Amino acid sequence: MESNHQAKSLNELYGYLGLPTKGIQTSEGFTIHNLKDTGFNLPYESPSFRPDYFSFLFVKDGTGKYTIDDHSFEVEQGTIYFTNPSNFRTFSWKAINDVYLITFDEAFLKKYVGRTIFEDFPFLLTETISPQKMNQGFYKQVDKLFAEIKEEFLSDSDDKCKIIGHLLGVLLFRIKAYFWKDYNPIYEGNRSSHIVKVFKRMLETHYRDLNTGKTETVFKVQDYANAQNLNPNYLSNVIKSKTGKPITTWITEKTITEARLLLEKSALSIKEISYRLGFSETAHFSNYFKKHTAQSPAEYRKQH
Repeated sequence: MESNHQAKSLNELYGYLGLPTKGIQTSEGFTIHNLKDTGFNLPYESPSFRPDYFSFLFVKDGTGKYTIDDHSFEVEQGTIYFTNPSNFRTFSWKAINDVYLITFDEAFLKKYVGRTIFEDFPFLLTETISPQKMNQGFYKQVDKLFAEIKEEFLSDSDDKCKIIGHLLGVLLFRIKAYFWKDYNPIYEGNRSSHIVKVFKRMLETHYRDLNTGKTETVFKVQDYANAQNLNPNYLSNVIKSKTGKPITTWITEKTITEARLLLEKSALSIKEISYRLGFSETAHFSNYFKKHTAQSPAEYRKQH
């Protein structure tokens, strides 16, 4: 098994690890399940991997360890643990009796929780957060939310993603208020970490401005580098080494995410969306979108 595997989803990760994927349902980039149902042969230790999704681990009863880059944390009963995309990690388990795992990607957050998620919840941008111990009152609040989210996730409701989005938003606000009310990850970590976080925040803000029509100028790598007084090659190297993805991939993925949201949730024509995202020709946008999604914008809009 190769090391430093890139995992696009939890289902893909479990397949790579040789774990059962039958119980891992996915609804538009969101999953929730109890690890006790996964079928780990304990004690278990994973190889190194890099996830491309966010996750919350709610440990009601279990013990283990998570390692992010060179930081290791014990995971114990009554803790909640958060990870975001990009960093290499491993995990190990000694005991799993009742451990919920929620995973979700940026597209799900933007579509069902809110477009300003990184402003509302700045801790989503952090690289390394140690497990947080919960008191009894907070434990009961979160336990109830997890149960409600799982119940909705397993339902056949046509609106379940919308309902899950609202419940996930409540969970994020509860977690923020309890652990990270005044937390600002932009000042955390070393120089390279700071560069990555500034880039991510700038990328997010710029595409929001494009979508609202506040700006019509699409930034290139040079623009992101100029904003931090960096050489573009140096910026590209830092982004690639810290996140595992070239800066151009970050920009492409952001463009596709925003294009999907506009196609699904706005009344703008495909031509207007093309211009909104910086494409001078609709045909260029259509070819670009189809290259990265295997569907034309028109096909995607009709399906969703």
